[in-house]
Amino acid sequence: MPTILTHPVVPLAIGLGLGTGVVSRRLLLAGAAASILPDFDVVAFKLGIAYADAFGHRGASHSLAFALLIGLLALACARGLRATRLTAFVFVALSTLSHAVLDMFTNGGLGVAMWWPLASERLFAPWRVIEVSPIGISRFLTERGLAVLQSEFVWVWLPAIVAGVMLAAIRPGRARAQTGSLRSSRH
Repeated sequence: MPTILTHPVVPLAIGLGLGTGVVSRRLLLAGAAASILPDFDVVAFKLGIAYADAFGHRGASHSLAFALLIGLLALACARGLRATRLTAFVFVALSTLSHAVLDMFTNGGLGVAMWWPLASERLFAPWRVIEVSPIGISRFLTERGLAVLQSEFVWVWLPAIVAGVMLAAIRPGRARAQTGSLRSSRH
């Protein structure tokens, strides 16, 4: 899995790129939290639930069904998130789903139960380029942890930053604001 530091990068980049006119600060924070939420399944280890179990690590909480469920919760809270119901649903569901997608690109673990409850098979992406993060802070604070962060920077942070900047550059309101500032500077 990518680290807890990296999972929020995807919704933050998209939300900041789209701007507060589309993604309010509250919705942005909800999306960042939703991107971390699937890894709360590590509690399963303490409860004696096996990694490969449907409710083990990277199981049900990493599925499309779980992402849709969290999106529905956001839809119900749309007013408090200062967003339309559709925007709250889509942004939070995709933020949650981004967690599983990133995990599918890691080079360790048992894969992701993307299609749970319809299928129990665990999947990986065709390219497993992200170094898997060790579970537990003591294992992370090693040379291996640094290697994981370097891998995440290359494969997640840089592409997310590029995507966010591109979204900001093509944002509809931005073009009008720039045109207006050009007109006022000519007078």
